[in-house]
Amino acid sequence: MDTAQPVSAISDEELMLMSSANPQLRFERNADGTLVTMPLNGAISSNREAKVGAYLLIWVEKHDLGEVFGCSAGFKLANSAVKSPDAAFVAKDRLPPEWDQGEDRFLDLAPDLAIEIRSKSDSLAQLQAKMQEYIANGVKLGWLIDPQNQQAFVYRSDLSITQYPATAILSGEDVVPDFTIPLKSLL
Repeated sequence: MDTAQPVSAISDEELMLMSSANPQLRFERNADGTLVTMPLNGAISSNREAKVGAYLLIWVEKHDLGEVFGCSAGFKLANSAVKSPDAAFVAKDRLPPEWDQGEDRFLDLAPDLAIEIRSKSDSLAQLQAKMQEYIANGVKLGWLIDPQNQQAFVYRSDLSITQYPATAILSGEDVVPDFTIPLKSLL
């Protein structure tokens, strides 16, 4: 991830237009107005993102729990940052009415579950800070999958963080009830 210089009050609309004009890149906006540019992932990282999103989507659809979003969805957090987790879940009762009607825009809320999968170009420390930011802005559960170190970190709204080895089974806990996935399938 590369962080650019502060930008003067870039609007959500301008950020959406910039993203549309540059489909080979993903942009996020930090709370301080700086833009973060994320390059395309390689095949392995992309496959991991697709897997976790697909497993989550199948479970959520089967149990009619809400909606699952991929890595190109922007979530506008309470601190004004716009973040794009690799996969995210929002409970049905938290989605704004008609969120899926009209013009495509960022969701003005924090996801209930945010999942980040570390790629070779990602700094573990930066991703850990991003997970802390998610939790501080209303995410209830966060999974940080770290293939390089064969582990995962689970962040919770009670501010606890648990580190798991490759042999662990990750759980959606009370956020995505009864959803589990073997960590090794994402490493």
